Amino acid sequence: MRILLIHQNFPGQYKHLAPALVRQGHQVVALTCKVKEPQTWQGVRIIPYTIQGRSTPDVHPWLSDFETKLLRATSCYRGAKGLKQQGFEPDVICAHHGWGESMFLKDVWPDARLGLYCELYHLTEPPFLNFDPEFPSQSPEADILRIRMKNLNNRLHEEIMDAGLSPTSFQASTFPEHWQERITVAHDGIDTETVRPNPGAALAIDDARTLTRDDEVITFINRNLEPYRGYHIFMRALPDILKARQNAHVVILGGDETSYGAKPPKGQTWKQIYIDEVRDRIPSPDWNRVHFLGRVSYDRFLAMMQVSTVHVYLTYPFVLSWSLLEAMSAGCAIVASGTEPVREVMTEGETGLMVDFFDGEALVERLCALLDDAPLRERLGARARAFVREHYDLAGVCLPQHLEWVGQLAELEPRPVRD
Repeated sequence: MRILLIHQNFPGQYKHLAPALVRQGHQVVALTCKVKEPQTWQGVRIIPYTIQGRSTPDVHPWLSDFETKLLRATSCYRGAKGLKQQGFEPDVICAHHGWGESMFLKDVWPDARLGLYCELYHLTEPPFLNFDPEFPSQSPEADILRIRMKNLNNRLHEEIMDAGLSPTSFQASTFPEHWQERITVAHDGIDTETVRPNPGAALAIDDARTLTRDDEVITFINRNLEPYRGYHIFMRALPDILKARQNAHVVILGGDETSYGAKPPKGQTWKQIYIDEVRDRIPSPDWNRVHFLGRVSYDRFLAMMQVSTVHVYLTYPFVLSWSLLEAMSAGCAIVASGTEPVREVMTEGETGLMVDFFDGEALVERLCALLDDAPLRERLGARARAFVREHYDLAGVCLPQHLEWVGQLAELEPRPVRD
């Protein structure tokens, strides 16, 4: 079978699926704007395409998001035409359509089956809009219209999608009902053999300090430190955490940019905004126990999880972070927000402890109680790991589900492009 993969940051969610398809004997090609020259990766032929055009100055702000996706779509379309001219005719196209790239691929290959990675559909009702009262909508009525426009890319793809794949039931549930009958829920998978407890783990903070399992270590991670992942809630709890836990070290991973939600005021970062808010409440000796490591290698991330005494995970009702399941796989004792994506994978008192996203006092209380209860930490961590191994293990559960999905996709009658 000939399979085309589309991802603006390839391999992205196809990191494990693409090589597995090669091992099954399929011809696998990836079309991406990430690389400049053709290359081969684990048997996958990677073909570059170049984004052509630029955003229109002063375009209507509701249209700017779609225009960016349209530029990617037309550029990817030209790349696909080049592939077709070389004689490549895919049986199946798997695409993460979030950046718009796959919008016109059925115009190139109308007989191909298109399978989409359905990450999120933008909704306007609570708790999706105005979940956090600290960041209220400035124009609620207009925001409903803006978000509807934001779904243009989703809607145009729905017309040509033969099947969809969503990593969690929560994420699949955001899509309209007429999508959901074509969406299979299967997570990308956690390599539980790599992400596992390690009593001998060590995390070097700097030349003078290395943390191990003998230390009391509180961990927190965002891709970028921002409100969507509860960074502001955690930072406001930090003075009380440090005061209550005089020997604890707090390790925080994450970049200074914005992945989701509103950007900070110009020239500022969410990271520094909330540091500045709490810094005068934290004595310098306590602040010296707070370690911002920025973005780190995967090995260092893993070491952080493995030395963690208690891991804190907070999120809006949004896409579930891989890091939560990885923390569970590493056997971490976890305090998390009781938001819907978390409740899908964690059970209160069984595989972790949960608090209301906005309740900083409860966060401090439950965190400290867990730090004082080693048997409970061990029990929660062991059960969390067992749960992930049973339901989210890459090799034994998720990758076979993805391969089966591709096989079923290939058997479908392709949906035609509609005017």
